[in-house]
Amino acid sequence: MMDNSKTRAIVVAAGRGTRFGRPYNKILHRMGGETILSRCLRALRKSGQFGGGIWCVTAPDETEKVKEELQKDGALSLVSAFVPGGDTRTQSVRHGLAALPHDTDIVAIHDAARCFVPETVVSACVLSARETGSGVPATPVTDTVKEAIDGRAFHTLDRSHLRCVQTPQTFRYDQIMRAYARFAGEATDDAAVYEREYGQVTLVELPECAENKKITHPSDDRDPGQAFRIGMGYDAHRLVEGRALILCGVNIPYEKGLLGHSDADVAVHALMDALLGAAGLGDIGKLFPDSDPAYKGISSIELLKRVCALLHAHGYRPGNCDVTIVAQRPKLMPYREEMARNLAAAMGADISQVSVKATTTEGMGFEGEGLGISASAVALIR
Repeated sequence: MMDNSKTRAIVVAAGRGTRFGRPYNKILHRMGGETILSRCLRALRKSGQFGGGIWCVTAPDETEKVKEELQKDGALSLVSAFVPGGDTRTQSVRHGLAALPHDTDIVAIHDAARCFVPETVVSACVLSARETGSGVPATPVTDTVKEAIDGRAFHTLDRSHLRCVQTPQTFRYDQIMRAYARFAGEATDDAAVYEREYGQVTLVELPECAENKKITHPSDDRDPGQAFRIGMGYDAHRLVEGRALILCGVNIPYEKGLLGHSDADVAVHALMDALLGAAGLGDIGKLFPDSDPAYKGISSIELLKRVCALLHAHGYRPGNCDVTIVAQRPKLMPYREEMARNLAAAMGADISQVSVKATTTEGMGFEGEGLGISASAVALIR
């Protein structure tokens, strides 16, 4: 196995991102529940290439805010050190390179705005840098490209010789340090600095793909790799005397309640199983067994919060859910809005993402005979 203990990454996050059209730095914009910077850091860590750590270059006046947001996302520990950036990208990279330990072997310089970079791309660039000194991801140009002045084209370039380059731009540390030390100007990328010193860089040819796109404009506020998963849940409980009737966290006045180890909230139980099923994380019987006294009489809304925390830990967020409660009596229409609010609050979702319906069986079956209540749920997660 390759020793990556001296392989390190620099994440350049000191820009302002003005083209993104927000009143704050775009790296702090939240997509799918976490900041662009957090997503970027997780993508680099997931590659398994940076045993030496990740250095994050931030604007000096934003470092504390960046730390706060990363802490919210549970991503602060992914950063080995924060480095104050400069007025330009070139200056920020210089600061980042100077801050790395001198025993660094390979360094990957990555723009925080490329937060969807696949681990295969990272690994290929690191391998190329080990073998040739450099590894820069590149995709073929598919459009016709023309040289133009004042709105007039005067030359068509041969696109077979053109490439669009991305990050992480990866190099042997001693070589990129020397290149930057001997380069006095400004460059839009690190490959240009390396070229001035060594003549050429090795391109890691990639198919044209959106997964490594750079978040630049407001229209880029969409996760190209976002996966949607759907789960279904069902539960039923017996109605008995001497128990409170709790449905979606609402205590409903009735002569009977549902029998169970917890508060027996059949609707929330169905929803939790739908969420867990969508994520492939088992069911509530596995997570909260009725043999465990810790769950005796516990609020199912509290358990729903724990399920959503588990989803979050596995990289999922609730999308929307649809819950149907089947009961002959009591009438549940007056409580549906409060039920939906309770579910939305527990999931950290907007109430528009939650639907709660109730129906009867026209006197048929155990629900129709008043012996019990059942519920089914469908949930989407992303």
